[in-house]
Amino acid sequence: MKRKLVIGLDIGTTSAKAVVFDMKGKLIAEAEEMIETYYPRADWVEQSPKEVEAACLVAMKQVVKKANADQDELLATGISCAMHSLICMDEQFEPLSNMLIWSDGRSSKQAEELMQSGQGKEIYARTGTPIHPMTPLMKLLWMQENNYEPYEKAAYFMTMKEYLLQKWFGKRAIDYAMASSTGLMNVKELDWDSAALAATGVKREQLSTIVAPTETFTSLDAQIAAEIGITSDHPFVIGAADGQLANLGSGATAPGEVNISVGTSGAIRQFVQGAPVNEVMETFTYAFSEERSIIGGPTNNGGIALQWFKDLIEFTGTHDELLAGAEDIEPGAEGIIFLPYVNGERAPLWNQKARGNFFGLSIGHKKEHMTRAVLEGIAFNIYQISKSLEKMAGESKKISVNGGLSKSELWVQILADIFGSDIYISDTHHNAAWGAAWTALVGIDEADNFDGIKENMPAEKVIHSNKENHEIYLKIFEKYEKMVSDLMVYFN
Repeated sequence: MKRKLVIGLDIGTTSAKAVVFDMKGKLIAEAEEMIETYYPRADWVEQSPKEVEAACLVAMKQVVKKANADQDELLATGISCAMHSLICMDEQFEPLSNMLIWSDGRSSKQAEELMQSGQGKEIYARTGTPIHPMTPLMKLLWMQENNYEPYEKAAYFMTMKEYLLQKWFGKRAIDYAMASSTGLMNVKELDWDSAALAATGVKREQLSTIVAPTETFTSLDAQIAAEIGITSDHPFVIGAADGQLANLGSGATAPGEVNISVGTSGAIRQFVQGAPVNEVMETFTYAFSEERSIIGGPTNNGGIALQWFKDLIEFTGTHDELLAGAEDIEPGAEGIIFLPYVNGERAPLWNQKARGNFFGLSIGHKKEHMTRAVLEGIAFNIYQISKSLEKMAGESKKISVNGGLSKSELWVQILADIFGSDIYISDTHHNAAWGAAWTALVGIDEADNFDGIKENMPAEKVIHSNKENHEIYLKIFEKYEKMVSDLMVYFN
């Protein structure tokens, strides 16, 4: 009997993942290919677009083989991609530069100047994208001001997903979500913003055509198709950015349904109708479809803060072994409060110069206490971002979590206790890939609409909040907020 299978290709910061699902979101096969990151100078963070494309090709080839599926059983592939990348391209669509990724901070000076200007506030009000070095808008301003040679020679500017589509299909297209995250798209009009383009010196013809997430491509390069093991007419659906698709893949599509994604970095997001923009620039508003957007706040400091601490203390065991030592430590880590800004910070501070801090250390504290404090600090930061989100969208009704840290039951329990709410975890941990796959099903008319994913979700595990711990954490959070406020003056 023929199966109906769908592929989600998730192009992340650390790896490219290809995942095969059945129509109910059950995991059939998965493959992952790691991506190398380069740091040529202080604050410069780059990847090779050719290496990322190669990783995608390998992951797709491996997952098709692992699924052991006939070509006609694979209905389509949907694409998820990390946001805020930028590549300078020549007329033959060859890269003139490496890809600057979201964590590249070379434009901090330009972002700070624009943030303080009336022009920056006006651009944010139209684009919904905070003024921050993560965005291609700011990267382009840096390139312009520093006479960056690839910028001056560029015929086109692309994100990683556009690069892939150009190489595989010979098409120049960008979905609403990826375009929105550049900081160059008017989120109300779903079109490139003239003032943002004028500020960066970029012309419309240097950017791709903006399309809906269900835009479908069916003319895959024959050599690439043969390498993967699929036909050239296998449909690829453009999809969206990883954040929107993580929410979709978690079934968090209705008002009040919030998804928290925490891997290397993290974010808390919620779908809304229309495109409301936060007046004080605490959150982002990124388009998804013509009818709805996603609002939320990203943090630079998810699992990367835990990895930093593990490296700092030269702990040679596994992450699980490190976290196991913190399980017996009481909530509050016996007085230690950790501000997790070791990688600068986006929401809620929007300050790349923010720095991490341990407060309350005493001679009796051990690494187990500090480990617990790191986990709590990451969760407190997300909780603080959620307060900004609630100002726009109201109180959360259901919270789901995905990403690498969601594999730690201890951390999810801490999150549940801080929020005072039950937390739902998907069995697969591949929410963005499932969201991309479901978007592909909508694109080829195998699914009626995006909200239908709610009836096709993998099993969920529920972590219940401990109310006594919640009361303890609320008091600690008051101190945490005050510390953040008091130390802001030193983050310069």
